Amino acid sequence: MSVDSNSAPRAAPSAARVVVVEAADAGQRIDNFLVRHMKGVPRSHLYRVLRTGQVRVNRGRIRAHYRLQAGDEVRIPPFAGTPARPGPAPEGFAWVRERILYRDPDLLVLDKPAGVAVHAGSGIAYGVIEGLRAFYPDERTLELAHRLDRGTSGCLMVTRSRAALRTVHRALREGRVEKRYLALVAGRWEGGAREIRAPLQRNVLRGGERMVEVDDTGKAARSRFHPVTRYRRATLMEVTLSTGRTHQIRVHAAHAGHPVAGDSKYGDTAFNRRMRTAGLRRLFLHAQFVALDPGDGARAWSASAPLPPELRAVLEALEEA
Repeated sequence: MSVDSNSAPRAAPSAARVVVVEAADAGQRIDNFLVRHMKGVPRSHLYRVLRTGQVRVNRGRIRAHYRLQAGDEVRIPPFAGTPARPGPAPEGFAWVRERILYRDPDLLVLDKPAGVAVHAGSGIAYGVIEGLRAFYPDERTLELAHRLDRGTSGCLMVTRSRAALRTVHRALREGRVEKRYLALVAGRWEGGAREIRAPLQRNVLRGGERMVEVDDTGKAARSRFHPVTRYRRATLMEVTLSTGRTHQIRVHAAHAGHPVAGDSKYGDTAFNRRMRTAGLRRLFLHAQFVALDPGDGARAWSASAPLPPELRAVLEALEEA
Protein backbone atom coordinates (compact mmCIF):
# COMPACT_ATOMS: atom_id res chain seq x y z
CA MET A 1 0.00 0.00 0.00
CA SER A 2 1.39 3.41 -0.95
CA VAL A 3 1.69 6.20 1.56
CA ASP A 4 0.98 9.82 0.72
CA SER A 5 4.19 11.73 1.40
CA ASN A 6 2.14 14.68 2.55
CA SER A 7 0.73 12.59 5.40
CA ALA A 8 4.09 11.12 6.50
CA PRO A 9 4.74 11.57 10.22
CA ARG A 10 6.80 14.56 11.22
CA ALA A 11 8.96 15.10 14.26
CA ALA A 12 7.68 17.40 16.98
CA PRO A 13 8.72 21.01 16.40
CA SER A 14 12.01 21.89 18.04
CA ALA A 15 12.63 25.03 20.07
CA ALA A 16 14.79 27.84 18.71
CA ARG A 17 18.40 27.49 19.78
CA VAL A 18 21.78 29.13 19.35
CA VAL A 19 24.78 27.15 18.10
CA VAL A 20 28.32 28.50 18.46
CA VAL A 21 30.47 27.73 15.41
CA GLU A 22 33.55 25.69 16.21
CA ALA A 23 36.90 26.17 14.49
CA ALA A 24 36.38 22.97 12.48
CA ASP A 25 33.27 24.49 10.85
CA ALA A 26 34.85 27.85 9.99
CA GLY A 27 34.61 28.60 6.28
CA GLN A 28 31.48 26.52 5.74
CA ARG A 29 28.51 28.12 4.00
CA ILE A 30 25.55 28.81 6.27
CA ASP A 31 23.13 26.81 4.06
CA ASN A 32 25.30 23.68 4.32
CA PHE A 33 25.64 24.25 8.08
CA LEU A 34 21.85 24.32 8.39
CA VAL A 35 21.53 21.02 6.51
CA ARG A 36 23.38 19.34 9.37
CA HIS A 37 21.58 21.17 12.17
CA MET A 38 18.05 21.04 10.73
CA LYS A 39 17.93 17.39 9.69
CA GLY A 40 14.92 16.28 7.67
CA VAL A 41 14.06 19.82 6.55
CA PRO A 42 13.90 20.32 2.74
CA ARG A 43 16.46 22.73 1.30
CA SER A 44 13.64 24.87 -0.07
CA HIS A 45 12.52 25.52 3.53
CA LEU A 46 16.09 26.23 4.65
CA TYR A 47 16.43 28.94 2.01
CA ARG A 48 13.03 30.31 2.99
CA VAL A 49 14.01 30.76 6.65
CA LEU A 50 17.27 32.37 5.50
CA ARG A 51 15.42 34.81 3.21
CA THR A 52 12.92 35.73 5.90
CA GLY A 53 15.60 36.37 8.53
CA GLN A 54 14.59 33.54 10.85
CA VAL A 55 18.22 32.38 10.83
CA ARG A 56 20.52 34.93 12.42
CA VAL A 57 24.30 35.05 12.79
CA ASN A 58 25.50 37.23 15.66
CA ARG A 59 21.93 38.57 15.79
CA GLY A 60 22.09 39.84 12.21
CA ARG A 61 20.55 38.66 8.96
CA ILE A 62 22.78 36.88 6.45
CA ARG A 63 22.53 35.40 2.96
CA ALA A 64 22.76 31.76 1.93
CA HIS A 65 26.35 32.14 0.69
CA TYR A 66 27.65 33.59 3.99
CA ARG A 67 30.69 31.66 5.21
CA LEU A 68 30.83 31.05 8.93
CA GLN A 69 33.66 32.09 11.20
CA ALA A 70 34.79 30.43 14.41
CA GLY A 71 32.84 31.88 17.33
CA ASP A 72 29.82 32.94 15.25
CA GLU A 73 26.54 32.51 17.10
CA VAL A 74 23.92 30.98 14.79
CA ARG A 75 20.24 31.13 15.72
CA ILE A 76 18.50 27.96 14.53
CA PRO A 77 14.74 28.63 14.27
CA PRO A 78 12.08 26.14 15.39
CA PHE A 79 11.49 23.43 12.82
CA ALA A 80 9.68 20.12 12.37
CA GLY A 81 11.69 17.74 10.23
CA THR A 82 10.57 14.49 8.70
CA PRO A 83 12.01 11.33 10.22
CA ALA A 84 15.42 10.60 8.73
CA ARG A 85 15.52 7.93 6.04
CA PRO A 86 17.63 4.88 6.74
CA GLY A 87 21.07 5.32 5.20
CA PRO A 88 22.27 3.36 2.17
CA ALA A 89 23.43 -0.22 2.68
CA PRO A 90 27.25 -0.17 2.82
CA GLU A 91 27.54 -3.24 0.59
CA GLY A 92 25.78 -1.32 -2.18
CA PHE A 93 28.78 0.99 -2.39
CA ALA A 94 31.54 -1.60 -2.12
CA TRP A 95 32.60 -0.54 -5.64
CA VAL A 96 34.13 2.66 -4.26
CA ARG A 97 37.06 0.65 -2.89
CA GLU A 98 38.16 -0.24 -6.42
CA ARG A 99 37.63 3.28 -7.74
CA ILE A 100 39.82 5.34 -5.44
CA LEU A 101 42.44 7.00 -7.65
CA TYR A 102 44.27 8.97 -4.97
CA ARG A 103 44.20 9.08 -1.19
CA ASP A 104 46.06 10.99 1.49
CA PRO A 105 45.21 12.08 5.06
CA ASP A 106 43.27 15.09 3.76
CA LEU A 107 41.28 13.86 0.77
CA LEU A 108 40.57 11.17 -1.75
CA VAL A 109 39.83 11.25 -5.47
CA LEU A 110 37.20 8.83 -6.73
CA ASP A 111 36.61 7.64 -10.29
CA LYS A 112 32.86 8.27 -10.33
CA PRO A 113 30.86 6.11 -12.74
CA ALA A 114 28.39 7.73 -15.12
CA GLY A 115 24.77 7.57 -14.02
CA VAL A 116 25.53 7.95 -10.32
CA ALA A 117 24.61 11.25 -8.64
CA VAL A 118 27.19 12.83 -6.35
CA HIS A 119 24.60 13.46 -3.62
CA ALA A 120 20.97 12.85 -2.74
CA GLY A 121 18.41 15.18 -4.28
CA SER A 122 15.05 15.35 -5.99
CA GLY A 123 14.04 11.77 -6.65
CA ILE A 124 17.48 10.47 -5.64
CA ALA A 125 17.72 8.78 -2.26
CA TYR A 126 21.49 8.36 -2.14
CA GLY A 127 24.50 9.63 -4.00
CA VAL A 128 28.23 9.06 -3.91
CA ILE A 129 28.81 11.07 -0.73
CA GLU A 130 26.11 9.24 1.24
CA GLY A 131 27.49 5.93 -0.01
CA LEU A 132 31.04 6.82 1.00
CA ARG A 133 29.90 7.77 4.48
CA ALA A 134 28.06 4.47 4.82
CA PHE A 135 30.96 2.42 3.50
CA TYR A 136 33.54 4.24 5.64
CA PRO A 137 31.61 4.93 8.88
CA ASP A 138 34.75 6.04 10.73
CA GLU A 139 35.23 8.87 8.23
CA ARG A 140 32.93 11.35 9.95
CA THR A 141 33.82 14.48 7.97
CA LEU A 142 33.70 13.37 4.33
CA GLU A 143 32.52 16.23 2.11
CA LEU A 144 32.25 16.84 -1.62
CA ALA A 145 34.90 19.36 -2.69
CA HIS A 146 33.12 19.97 -6.01
CA ARG A 147 30.46 18.31 -8.15
CA LEU A 148 30.10 16.36 -11.36
CA ASP A 149 26.91 15.99 -13.37
CA ARG A 150 25.17 12.66 -12.89
CA GLY A 151 25.98 11.65 -16.48
CA THR A 152 29.67 12.60 -16.20
CA SER A 153 32.28 10.05 -15.17
CA GLY A 154 35.77 10.54 -13.74
CA CYS A 155 37.72 12.39 -11.08
CA LEU A 156 35.68 13.54 -8.08
CA MET A 157 37.43 15.15 -5.10
CA VAL A 158 36.17 14.33 -1.59
CA THR A 159 37.77 15.91 1.47
CA ARG A 160 38.28 14.13 4.79
CA SER A 161 38.22 17.17 7.11
CA ARG A 162 36.75 20.66 7.30
CA ALA A 163 40.26 22.13 7.09
CA ALA A 164 40.92 20.19 3.87
CA LEU A 165 37.61 21.37 2.41
CA ARG A 166 38.61 24.99 3.07
CA THR A 167 42.01 24.37 1.47
CA VAL A 168 40.49 22.92 -1.70
CA HIS A 169 37.89 25.67 -1.98
CA ARG A 170 40.57 28.32 -1.55
CA ALA A 171 42.71 26.62 -4.21
CA LEU A 172 39.70 26.54 -6.56
CA ARG A 173 39.09 30.27 -6.04
CA GLU A 174 42.77 31.08 -6.60
CA GLY A 175 43.11 28.98 -9.74
CA ARG A 176 45.44 26.37 -8.22
CA VAL A 177 43.29 23.42 -9.27
CA GLU A 178 43.65 22.03 -12.79
CA LYS A 179 40.70 20.07 -14.17
CA ARG A 180 40.75 18.45 -17.61
CA TYR A 181 37.91 16.62 -19.33
CA LEU A 182 37.46 14.55 -22.48
CA ALA A 183 34.34 15.33 -24.50
CA LEU A 184 33.13 14.08 -27.85
CA VAL A 185 31.40 16.91 -29.67
CA ALA A 186 29.35 17.18 -32.84
CA GLY A 187 31.05 18.11 -36.10
CA ARG A 188 34.66 18.60 -37.14
CA TRP A 189 36.30 21.31 -35.03
CA GLU A 190 38.05 23.78 -37.31
CA GLY A 191 41.40 25.22 -36.25
CA GLY A 192 43.26 24.56 -33.07
CA ALA A 193 42.67 25.28 -29.40
CA ARG A 194 40.15 27.96 -28.54
CA GLU A 195 39.10 29.53 -25.24
CA ILE A 196 35.41 30.23 -24.81
CA ARG A 197 34.57 33.06 -22.46
CA ALA A 198 30.81 33.24 -22.11
CA PRO A 199 29.01 34.14 -18.86
CA LEU A 200 26.42 31.63 -17.69
CA GLN A 201 23.05 32.17 -16.06
CA ARG A 202 21.47 29.31 -14.07
CA ASN A 203 17.82 28.30 -13.70
CA VAL A 204 16.55 29.88 -16.88
CA LEU A 205 13.11 28.44 -17.64
CA ARG A 206 12.73 27.18 -21.19
CA GLY A 207 9.70 25.09 -22.04
CA GLY A 208 9.12 24.49 -18.34
CA GLU A 209 12.63 23.06 -17.86
CA ARG A 210 15.37 24.73 -15.82
CA MET A 211 18.42 25.39 -17.98
CA VAL A 212 21.80 27.12 -17.92
CA GLU A 213 22.23 29.68 -20.69
CA VAL A 214 24.87 32.06 -22.00
CA ASP A 215 23.82 35.47 -20.73
CA ASP A 216 25.76 38.73 -20.32
CA THR A 217 24.26 39.11 -16.84
CA GLY A 218 25.46 35.66 -15.73
CA LYS A 219 28.61 34.60 -13.92
CA ALA A 220 31.96 34.61 -15.70
CA ALA A 221 32.90 31.25 -17.19
CA ARG A 222 35.98 30.18 -19.16
CA SER A 223 36.63 26.87 -20.93
CA ARG A 224 39.58 25.99 -23.19
CA PHE A 225 38.78 23.46 -25.93
CA HIS A 226 41.65 21.60 -27.57
CA PRO A 227 40.97 19.13 -30.42
CA VAL A 228 42.52 15.70 -29.85
CA THR A 229 41.09 13.55 -32.67
CA ARG A 230 38.88 14.53 -35.58
CA TYR A 231 36.42 11.99 -36.94
CA ARG A 232 34.14 12.31 -39.96
CA ARG A 233 31.26 13.86 -38.03
CA ALA A 234 32.63 14.40 -34.54
CA THR A 235 35.70 15.62 -32.66
CA LEU A 236 37.25 14.33 -29.45
CA MET A 237 38.17 17.38 -27.36
CA GLU A 238 40.23 17.94 -24.26
CA VAL A 239 38.59 20.68 -22.21
CA THR A 240 40.34 22.59 -19.44
CA LEU A 241 38.19 24.59 -17.03
CA SER A 242 39.22 27.91 -15.52
CA THR A 243 35.88 28.17 -13.71
CA GLY A 244 33.44 25.53 -12.51
CA ARG A 245 29.92 26.65 -13.36
CA THR A 246 26.97 24.28 -13.55
CA HIS A 247 26.88 22.47 -16.95
CA GLN A 248 29.73 24.72 -18.11
CA ILE A 249 31.32 22.42 -20.70
CA ARG A 250 27.97 21.31 -22.09
CA VAL A 251 26.65 24.86 -22.51
CA HIS A 252 29.92 26.28 -23.87
CA ALA A 253 30.21 23.41 -26.36
CA ALA A 254 26.67 24.01 -27.60
CA HIS A 255 27.36 27.76 -27.72
CA ALA A 256 30.34 27.06 -29.98
CA GLY A 257 28.12 25.04 -32.31
CA HIS A 258 29.59 21.68 -31.23
CA PRO A 259 27.28 20.18 -28.56
CA VAL A 260 28.48 17.23 -26.50
CA ALA A 261 27.49 13.78 -27.74
CA GLY A 262 24.69 12.16 -25.77
CA ASP A 263 23.56 15.43 -24.19
CA SER A 264 19.76 15.29 -24.09
CA LYS A 265 19.49 18.75 -22.47
CA TYR A 266 21.72 20.96 -24.64
CA GLY A 267 22.65 18.59 -27.45
CA ASP A 268 21.67 17.92 -31.06
CA THR A 269 18.97 15.26 -31.42
CA ALA A 270 20.03 14.07 -34.88
CA PHE A 271 23.69 13.86 -33.87
CA ASN A 272 22.80 11.97 -30.70
CA ARG A 273 20.81 9.50 -32.79
CA ARG A 274 23.85 8.88 -35.02
CA MET A 275 26.05 8.39 -31.96
CA ARG A 276 23.66 5.76 -30.64
CA THR A 277 24.35 3.73 -33.76
CA ALA A 278 28.03 3.91 -32.74
CA GLY A 279 27.10 2.46 -29.35
CA LEU A 280 26.84 5.62 -27.22
CA ARG A 281 24.31 5.20 -24.41
CA ARG A 282 25.39 8.04 -22.12
CA LEU A 283 26.79 11.57 -22.08
CA PHE A 284 30.29 11.54 -23.59
CA LEU A 285 31.92 13.67 -20.92
CA HIS A 286 34.69 12.33 -18.69
CA ALA A 287 36.72 14.13 -16.00
CA GLN A 288 40.07 12.59 -16.89
CA PHE A 289 42.53 14.60 -14.78
CA VAL A 290 42.69 16.75 -11.67
CA ALA A 291 45.70 18.37 -10.00
CA LEU A 292 45.91 20.59 -6.94
CA ASP A 293 48.59 22.83 -5.49
CA PRO A 294 47.54 23.38 -1.86
CA GLY A 295 49.94 26.32 -1.43
CA ASP A 296 51.82 27.19 1.78
CA GLY A 297 54.59 24.79 0.78
CA ALA A 298 52.36 21.70 0.98
CA ARG A 299 52.89 18.90 -1.53
CA ALA A 300 51.02 19.17 -4.82
CA TRP A 301 49.28 16.09 -6.20
CA SER A 302 47.44 14.87 -9.29
CA ALA A 303 45.14 12.00 -10.28
CA SER A 304 43.83 10.67 -13.58
CA ALA A 305 40.91 8.43 -14.50
CA PRO A 306 41.09 6.20 -17.60
CA LEU A 307 38.45 6.60 -20.26
CA PRO A 308 35.67 4.08 -19.46
CA PRO A 309 35.43 1.02 -21.74
CA GLU A 310 32.02 2.03 -23.12
CA LEU A 311 33.45 5.36 -24.33
CA ARG A 312 36.58 3.76 -25.77
CA ALA A 313 34.30 1.44 -27.73
CA VAL A 314 32.48 4.45 -29.24
CA LEU A 315 35.77 5.97 -30.42
CA GLU A 316 36.78 2.65 -31.97
CA ALA A 317 33.48 2.53 -33.83
CA LEU A 318 34.03 6.08 -35.15
CA GLU A 319 37.52 5.17 -36.36
CA GLU A 320 36.09 2.31 -38.40
CA ALA A 321 33.22 4.34 -39.84
